[in-house]
Amino acid sequence: MKTKPFGKTGTDVSVIGQGTWYLDHGERKRAIAALQRGLDLGMTHIDTAEMYGDAELVIADAIAGRRDEVFLVSKVLPSNASRRGTITACERSLKRLRTDRLDCYLLHWRGSYDLEDTVAAFEELVTSGKIKSWGVSNFDADDLDEILEVAGEGKIACNQVLYHLKERAIEHAVIPWCERHGVAVVAYSPFGHDDFPDARSKGGAVLARIAEARRATPRQVALSFLTRATTVFAIPKASSAEHAGENAAAGDLVLTKEEISALDAAFPRGPKPRSLPML
Repeated sequence: MKTKPFGKTGTDVSVIGQGTWYLDHGERKRAIAALQRGLDLGMTHIDTAEMYGDAELVIADAIAGRRDEVFLVSKVLPSNASRRGTITACERSLKRLRTDRLDCYLLHWRGSYDLEDTVAAFEELVTSGKIKSWGVSNFDADDLDEILEVAGEGKIACNQVLYHLKERAIEHAVIPWCERHGVAVVAYSPFGHDDFPDARSKGGAVLARIAEARRATPRQVALSFLTRATTVFAIPKASSAEHAGENAAAGDLVLTKEEISALDAAFPRGPKPRSLPML
């Protein structure tokens, strides 16, 4: 599994990680097995959030005895992101995850609380050792400008955003912004939300052809394409140990310039939207 520097945190993180949205909706033992198989294969970046139901509890079981292997991320809801509320939410997540620290803690999306209050809470959590770094999610370039003004350079570890073959809006402004400021980009829902390209579609046929030529699966090719930039990571969810294995194999797949060009043409990024897409 390839690793890359995660922003300016000083930590190298697996290029393919493990998302956990809806993880608690399936069979618990199956979910735990998927996460543990992912860890075995080097997908040590595990992402969750207080919004994800009981996902934090499932993760706690999966990483028991293996905490030091994991780059563990959770998120605070905007409705809890006051200075005191952020600290309380973090402590609640730590208890549910049965750990004493998070490697990164994110504001899930912008809400009504001042960014100054949330950033102050993040910095207090860093000082107390409860988090090692902090970042944001679903922030467009203008939002990133605002929080940079508050926090200063080198503080924002990552921006977690929607990114898949059919939704490439972040390539217009968000990825370039993050590249300029040393901020990691984490792609959530990298297969789309129940919308992965069908092999019978024009783009899907290109994807399938490349996959066949590389003895890979279309999903592995998609993950490799999405993480081609040095700043970008992906956190697909796996519903089984087999799916975790498929995702992990994408971490060693490097596409050629010709393959990247073919996918770029098959799945055009389109015009810049008026607002950043999110789920």
